[in-house]
Amino acid sequence: MKILTIVLLFFSVIGLSQHSLAGDPLAGEKRYGESCINCHGPAGKGAASYPKISGKEISYVTAMLETYREGIEVGPNSSLMIMMAMPLTDEEIANLAAYLKDAKYQPTINK
Repeated sequence: MKILTIVLLFFSVIGLSQHSLAGDPLAGEKRYGESCINCHGPAGKGAASYPKISGKEISYVTAMLETYREGIEVGPNSSLMIMMAMPLTDEEIANLAAYLKDAKYQPTINK
């Protein structure tokens, strides 16, 4: 499984990802709020057993979501991620990756 991840990352880093759409971070933020925030927390900061996903390179997020969308297991939460990624379009994946690259968690202060 680690070899598969390394191969996917290698191809995505050198720009051979199957899809090279420029994503819209605002659309990605909206989609993130609909599907991802409940597990990965605000701005992808991570929560409980769900990893931090903000600050990752676009190619990494794209490759991982495409991998899950194809039904390939990578890690302990694969079943859930496969279920969440399967309905994503190429455009939604590009938007999520664009949003997560620069997403920053800023806690609100209650007064």
